[in-house]
Formats: sequence, C-alpha cells, structure tokens
Amino acid sequence: MTKKTKILCESPFSTAKEDAAHVLLDGDTVQTRSSSYRLAYDDFDFMMRDELRPVRLQLELLKPELAQAELGIKSTVVIFGSARIHGDDEAKQALANAEQAWNEHPDELELANKLAIARRILTKSYYYDEARKLGALITSEAKKRNYPLLVVTGGGLGIMEAANHGAADVGGNSMGLNIVLPHEQHPNPYITPELCFQFHYFAIRKMHFLMRAIALVAFPGGFGTMDELFKALTLIQTKKVKRIPVILFGQLYWEKIINFDALVEEGAITPCDRELMQYAETAEQAWQLILKSNSSINNKHSNNKKVTL
Repeated sequence: MTKKTKILCESPFSTAKEDAAHVLLDGDTVQTRSSSYRLAYDDFDFMMRDELRPVRLQLELLKPELAQAELGIKSTVVIFGSARIHGDDEAKQALANAEQAWNEHPDELELANKLAIARRILTKSYYYDEARKLGALITSEAKKRNYPLLVVTGGGLGIMEAANHGAADVGGNSMGLNIVLPHEQHPNPYITPELCFQFHYFAIRKMHFLMRAIALVAFPGGFGTMDELFKALTLIQTKKVKRIPVILFGQLYWEKIINFDALVEEGAITPCDRELMQYAETAEQAWQLILKSNSSINNKHSNNKKVTL
C-alpha cells in the first residue's frame, strides 16, 4: 500500500468507540441519564428490542465472519455428533451410577431404562475416541501440508469436545460455534479461545458451519446432529452450496436410525441423492474420504497462508 493510498483510507471522522467514550464525559444530569441520550449502538435495552432483530442477525453473521477473515481462515472440516456420548472413563462411571440406582430400586422401570441406555452409551464411547483421533489427524496432516485447515464443532461436550480435544492434542487450533441453550451447551475447554464463538440464532450458526466447510463428518447423534446434517444435505441437493463430502460415521448406527433406502424406494429422494453420503468407521477412513474429494490439500505449491493466532 502506497503512502498516498494509506492517507486516502484514513477516515476524518471520530470512531464509534471514541464517541462512546466522549459521552461518558458529558456529566451526570437528568438529561444525560435519560435512555434517549444514549448512543443507539451503546444502548443495550434498545439493541434488545424485537424491532432490532434484523440488526442483531446481521451482527451475528458479521462478528465471526470478520474474525475468521482477519485470521486467514478459509477451510474447515465440520464435525457433528451427540453431546451425550462421552469418553470411556466417564461412560463407565455413568454406567456404575445407573447400576447402583437400579440395584437399590430394581422394580422401577425408569431406572431399568436408564441402565439400558447407560450400557448403550458406553458402547458408543468408541466414537468419542475416534472423533478425538480425527480431530488430531486432520490438524496434524494439515500442518504437514502447510494447509490452513481447521476442525470446527458445535463447541459443546461429547463428540464435539472430543474433536476439539484431538486438535489440541497435537498443538493445533480448532473452532467451536456455541449456541445459547438452557442446558447441555457450554464451551468445552479445548476450543481455541479466539475461535470460540457464541450464537443466539440457529440459522446464522448453520451458515457459519457451511461457509468454509470442505467436508462434514456426522458422528452418531440426536435431533441437533440430524438438524445440521439434513440442512447440509438439503443445500447440497438443491445446489445452494457446492457439493462437499458428507461422511456418516458409524454405518450401523445411521442405517438403524434413518432408512435412506426407503426414502429412495418411496420416491422422496433420488438414487443420486442417496449417494451424497458416504460412510466411515475409523478416523483414518474419514480422512482418506476428505483427501479424495479435496485435491488442493495435497498441492505442495499451494499459496494458502497459515492461520494467524
């Protein structure tokens, strides 16, 4: 940038931050204490009004967008999965607690059901381990290739925590897109702090999941996982976004939960739509599917810049 260009880019106006500070110097009077005197962008009550929802939507889109652009983040692998699937130790403890409760009250059907679920959750701890391996594998392989590829999760516990944990295991950065919920959602400790975002609007969060994604990996999960999965599949099916690999981790689980072949048989989707999904059983298989669909990752002459944190 030339000196002349730099001068032209400088604004002669005071910044919003400067003006907000100036207001504080106006003294304490009846007038300055009135809500009408507050700067609109510095007035919390005004910003929370229902009529300001369009503005809040825009701000929620812009804040993570600007942050990622400034850090040079261009490519991500999004990993979905249940917040209720834990590592082996935690799952074993939950099972032990369920067994103790049932042993004390063996006639209570609810406790028997909780025990059965705890046993099934323990078998799914395998997926926690594989999600952690995948987070580490993506991050370490991206480092080897000098390719700025980041793991992105929903930011919570379970499978999300595992993927972020894996990235941290190899000294890498990873992102978490949290959402305000009354339960089950708070940032796991393995997200890179500068990449830990918080959302109010599900729609904006979904946009950010896909805006830089070169692949999606869906581990076993419930409504939240399926919500994100089907939103992505719908956008790819309708060509609203470019086709990227959608990898379902754990074929037996997904075929038990969703009968995709029945959707084809009923004419609800086409055989081509059925092929939008691939299956993987290990972190290595998932990574190979990602590599197969993204030749640029192996381009040694890539001009991609590193993520700067």
